[in-house]
Amino acid sequence: MMKTTENNWGRWGNEDEMGALNLLTPEMVRTATQGIRNGKVYSLGIPIQSSGVPLLEHRGTPMRLTLTNESDEENFALFGAPVGTGTNEDLLVFASHTTSHIDALCHVYHEKKHYNGVPASEMKTQTGARKLGIEKLGGIAAHATLLDVAGYFNVEWLEPGHTITADDLDKCAHTQGIEVRKGDLVLIRTGYLDYWFAKNPDVGFDQPGIGADAARWLVNKDVVAVGSDNAALEVIPFDDDDFLCVHKILLVHSGIYIMEFLNLTEMAQDRCYEGLITVAPLKITGATGSPVNPIVIG
Repeated sequence: MMKTTENNWGRWGNEDEMGALNLLTPEMVRTATQGIRNGKVYSLGIPIQSSGVPLLEHRGTPMRLTLTNESDEENFALFGAPVGTGTNEDLLVFASHTTSHIDALCHVYHEKKHYNGVPASEMKTQTGARKLGIEKLGGIAAHATLLDVAGYFNVEWLEPGHTITADDLDKCAHTQGIEVRKGDLVLIRTGYLDYWFAKNPDVGFDQPGIGADAARWLVNKDVVAVGSDNAALEVIPFDDDDFLCVHKILLVHSGIYIMEFLNLTEMAQDRCYEGLITVAPLKITGATGSPVNPIVIG
């Protein structure tokens, strides 16, 4: 099938489950290192904790439970541990799309189809996704470009409901003196996290983000993934009242991965607009997403 403006189905074969990650050749990864300027390391993940970070009510509150600690020394002794020696371990319970995370290609479906025409029925309640699960992604190493849209508009943050357009992305890149290239992982800063930390707990669900034409701009740039500092990448209320229109364009039609709730403030403050980014989701078989702590070397 020939690639169209916003449909990559069949582009890498009818059985493909990798999506736009197919664009990342070894040569592209080698070239990505040329974006490193001073070697500073940026951690883009925000903590997974029960309070003090943006959480969506319908996804529940993350829980970290103590599995073993000093009080279990009698059990440690069964394994030959001397008094005063033992282990501390945790049990973690949280939604796969909690705080900083990446969406698998099975996260969203439209007209009962996932990316590449995979039926929505492939997602099972007990076993998860039989196709397009997060384990198929493996990992990403790519050239990162940061588009600080809030900075372009010379504000701390864009107001809730502000729609970022294709023209905004184009002009932002031009102003920053960078070019979004084929195979890039694009980071878009709206300032939403700074807004959340300043206004919490009075933040509603409305937020700034990209609209449909900005999503198509990214598709036409042939990017592999897009990350943002908000909850959904796309503007809420949704552009043209079209539910998850950006997710449909990127994930479903194009196989382009989405990351959300990334901390992009430090990169923006340093005016670090390029670098090498690595993303390593947990290989959870059949999962619709995974927490991540993307690392950028700028």
